[in-house]
Amino acid sequence: MTRTHDCDVLIVGAGLAGLSLARQLLLEGVPSVHLVDRRAVPPEKQKVGEATVQVSGYYFSRVLELEEHLLRQHYLKYNLRFWWKVPGLEGRAEGYSQSYIKSVSNIATYQLDRNLLEAELLRVNAADPRFTLAAPISGLEVEMGAGDARHEFSYTAADGERVEGRARWVVDASGRRRFLAKKLGLLAESPIRHGTSFFWVEGLLDPEKLTDLSAGEIRKRPDRSALGHMPTFLATNHFCGDGFWFWVIPLHGKTSLGLVYDSQKIDRAEVSSPEKLVAWICREFPLFARDLPQRKIFDGSGFVSFAHDCRQTLSNERWALTGEACRFSDPLYSPGGDLIAVHNTLITDAIRTTDGGLLATKVRLYETLARGLYEAYVPSYLLSYNTLGDQEAFTLRYAWELSIYFNFYVFPFINDLFTDPIFLPSFLRRFAKLGPWNLGLQTFLAEFQRWKLTAGLPVPRAPIFFDFPSIGPLREAEQSFYKIGLHPVEARGVLDRALSSLEIQARYTVAQVASTVLGTEEVLSNRAFVERIDLEHLRFDPESLGAAWDEARAIPGEMEWGFDPMILRRALGAPSPVSSRSAVPEPTLEPVPALAVA
Repeated sequence: MTRTHDCDVLIVGAGLAGLSLARQLLLEGVPSVHLVDRRAVPPEKQKVGEATVQVSGYYFSRVLELEEHLLRQHYLKYNLRFWWKVPGLEGRAEGYSQSYIKSVSNIATYQLDRNLLEAELLRVNAADPRFTLAAPISGLEVEMGAGDARHEFSYTAADGERVEGRARWVVDASGRRRFLAKKLGLLAESPIRHGTSFFWVEGLLDPEKLTDLSAGEIRKRPDRSALGHMPTFLATNHFCGDGFWFWVIPLHGKTSLGLVYDSQKIDRAEVSSPEKLVAWICREFPLFARDLPQRKIFDGSGFVSFAHDCRQTLSNERWALTGEACRFSDPLYSPGGDLIAVHNTLITDAIRTTDGGLLATKVRLYETLARGLYEAYVPSYLLSYNTLGDQEAFTLRYAWELSIYFNFYVFPFINDLFTDPIFLPSFLRRFAKLGPWNLGLQTFLAEFQRWKLTAGLPVPRAPIFFDFPSIGPLREAEQSFYKIGLHPVEARGVLDRALSSLEIQARYTVAQVASTVLGTEEVLSNRAFVERIDLEHLRFDPESLGAAWDEARAIPGEMEWGFDPMILRRALGAPSPVSSRSAVPEPTLEPVPALAVA
């Protein structure tokens, strides 16, 4: 038996990306959406990828109108928090340095139980008569139509019936199966070579309770003045080392745990199963030995390598890719949900565009935007993963990246500007200016960390606590959350001011590094030294930094930052003089794709 099922949009893949896109299309009035998946949905196996950040949190809650469900069924997230062990104190929570954001984000973010969220998306979609689902299916075939011709598809339904139909648009959300990317020859490799191993345990693992302190002593820890009183477990907690990080994410009734690592620094054989990973993490961070070995593990998996790219993700031939079906970089800053949010928004606007000439114009802009936003992540993950092992280098790196994120990702997204034809060309021009600065700073900080490993600097003897927004430009960048409803011309002004602030932050980052390399705080207040920093041709060289300081130190004039430049210096302690300006070892960094630079 064969039956016919025509639709406006065929979505292949009923995971988070496909279900979210279906929801967004229905909310935007698309006449009919047909979703197919080769597996039964919702899945029984626990899904990884639980943390959201501001773009994805806003998208799932506000754009998809799931706010009530998220607040009822998932934890509100308390930002990202990073931990470093202090030698001799590794066995208890209060023996770790931390960098964090103490205040709660005004844009709500969530720790997602992916299975619950996908079940809810399926429920609200199924309540709309314009939505149909076929899962599980087999034998899916799609014949792409040329010009104005519709795409033809067929598959075998679960009851054995053959289904044939035509669709105006086809969207691939099939995840790592990458149905359309393979069919159309769009697969591209990523230069990122990181692996991951993860699992879930029953119950809540609270890092603060991995200690000998009593409940009262935990509540009244003197460092509460720095850390605050919000439950630490609500954060996405990252326990960091050279080239790796270990996440602890709370879900209702369970905890997600996982390691992400540079494959050149950690042997996968040591962490390839949940049991091996538990043993490894208890050796690396002994405080976990208090808890993890006694926990019941109920699911786990991993990837030898997870990053991949795609040559094209959107076409005026009326096809598109979203989610992991097109691109994935690295989970460090939880960008997967953001990429879904941006791609789905661009795809939805393209699908609603019926004029062929206008669609072609939009596709050119949207494809450039999608690739640019993705490529901007690459230097961070490719060049400077080693900075995870050093609190100073990583704090400077993350504050820089977060300022870019707030201004150039969050601000445009919450104002619906990524689909604004007036705003988008000017955005792309301004965003491109960040490329050389970002590439230079990522390389600079990576080599700075490698230098520190051989420079003989004293290691911390007590925990160091640092609130990221203490760095003034980051605190200023967060204010872009409140610039809502601006005309595109006004929005350009916001980005111009952001670029000026980011230039100041980049110069501060270099000056802070110089204060450590040269063993003096004076470089942070010397205007001549700061103004001579060449952000377009930045490289880490202790001898050059010393020579620049020798020339600038006698020139009068104090740098006016507009914020306290000594804030991180005070947290870290006074810099120690370095006996010699030893050169950084020869870099072993892989080349960066051209678009990551431009």
